[in-house]
Amino acid sequence: MFPVVLLRNALRVLVPLAVASTVYLYLYPVFLGCAFPLPQSVNQTEPNSAAAFRDTLRQHVLSSNNAAPFRLLALGDPQLEGDTSIRNYNRESFPHLTWAFRHLSFKTDQPSLRKRFRQVSHDLVDFWFDDIPDTAESIRKRIDLFGNDFYLAHIYRTLHWWARPTHVTVLGDLLGSQWIRRPEFERRSWRFWNRAFKGGERVPDEVALYPGEEYELAGFLGVEDANATAWRRRIINIAGNHDIGYAGDLTFDRLERFERVFGKAAYELRFELPISDPVANATIYDAEKNPHSDRLVPELRIVNINNMNLDTPAAEQSLQDKTYAFLNDVINTASAVEYQGHFTLVLTHVPLYKPEGVCVDAPYFSFHAGGGVKEQNQLSADASRGFLEGIFGLSGDPSAPGGGMGRRGVVLNGHDHEGCDTYHYVNQTEEDRQWQVTKWPTARAEKLPGKSGVPGLREITVRSMMGEFGGNAGLLSVWFDENEWEWQFEFANCAFGTQYPWWGVHILDLITLGVLVVYGVLRAAGFDAENPSGSKGPSSTHTKGDTKKPVHIANGNTKG
Repeated sequence: MFPVVLLRNALRVLVPLAVASTVYLYLYPVFLGCAFPLPQSVNQTEPNSAAAFRDTLRQHVLSSNNAAPFRLLALGDPQLEGDTSIRNYNRESFPHLTWAFRHLSFKTDQPSLRKRFRQVSHDLVDFWFDDIPDTAESIRKRIDLFGNDFYLAHIYRTLHWWARPTHVTVLGDLLGSQWIRRPEFERRSWRFWNRAFKGGERVPDEVALYPGEEYELAGFLGVEDANATAWRRRIINIAGNHDIGYAGDLTFDRLERFERVFGKAAYELRFELPISDPVANATIYDAEKNPHSDRLVPELRIVNINNMNLDTPAAEQSLQDKTYAFLNDVINTASAVEYQGHFTLVLTHVPLYKPEGVCVDAPYFSFHAGGGVKEQNQLSADASRGFLEGIFGLSGDPSAPGGGMGRRGVVLNGHDHEGCDTYHYVNQTEEDRQWQVTKWPTARAEKLPGKSGVPGLREITVRSMMGEFGGNAGLLSVWFDENEWEWQFEFANCAFGTQYPWWGVHILDLITLGVLVVYGVLRAAGFDAENPSGSKGPSSTHTKGDTKKPVHIANGNTKG
């Protein structure tokens, strides 16, 4: 077989395979049916994923008014690694070969020629068994880091295009280590904004506000204007342990550089949902016109909490004091639990306390020899109660304000790369009113959410978007039920898959493109299957005016 034939046959296989795999790769949310959950009635227990998918498709073709006014694309723990993960980082690639040449050129001191050659032989062995494997692994790691940036970018970019979120958050551990020096921090930060999350923007400092009794709105939900367009570009970045360190590692310098590049580590955002129905508007609380109403203007409050130094001991006590002051102000500026219409979305990194066996990560603490939290899987039980009882106003005491049922809301976090979906609750009818935790499917099956005398809160730990954990992304929809005058929400996952298919498809595309180019060059040069030399072949031997007459066979058939 000639090369052109081989290439043609190869292309018959490669081109359809490359086209099909590439289409799937860049439209994977479509093929997987990923979509933000649609608003549903209070009595509806299971979200309709098929209807959500059709509505998302309709948004791309026509338009849709069914989508939730708040749709959050939640991404967990990208953990961008860098040069410190490369074996021969900051040193030459073949040091033993260099020393072998130095010995052979008598640039080193050796007591005898025999020992000199013995040292050369040792260096050559180390060159083959240490330097070459280390260099090969370092090259592989550099390629891996480069590709991983674009793998993460593919997840962010594709889901951002298809699912059409109104807001985006990265739930901590943006980078891979809190101990890197400033030059390496700047390099990884550049990769974050210019590769992995290209097109995204940090939340401006003047928008990220400190909690207060008087506040400015960050925007209106369900309103398409310039502010809504700006929020689609912005990324609410949460500080994680690999960004600023645990309590024992968190310093002013680490916090300052994070906030300078990625935005403030603690702030609130308030979004209002306009109500167009005049009858419904007339039922809203007004100090003069309607003082007895318990209905407030629908408002969604996002609280970005740096919970890295909530537990003790801390390296910088003043930073820990600042964190607790922020939490207290969040609590003090919240609406009273007796009122309806407000929803609190807490975004943080370390999950709340859960006993062993509920999620993959069990409770774990380790401390530096000199004091300070070195590592933790979850917040302590005491710190967790500060969220449940303080921010959300939940209580095991039925005589507490609002019957102890607290405020509507949900907690989203990261840290546990495997992800977890749980429900924290306390049974007011029990004698020993202790906080309990169960998996969300179990809580829903037992009808715990909304049950009288059982205050509770859902906590969603979003699975990591790293390739090792399937390139996952969370889709949170929040909408307002005017009949109940309460906010509702639902959550879904969309997992792209590991990084290997991403690499495989792009390698296949490059191979196909290379074969196609070579094939085109050979065809343009005149090579084909019948005549590899490139000539046009022999001309006809018939002369002008010659005709070929049929020969008649005895059986009546005609032979040409």
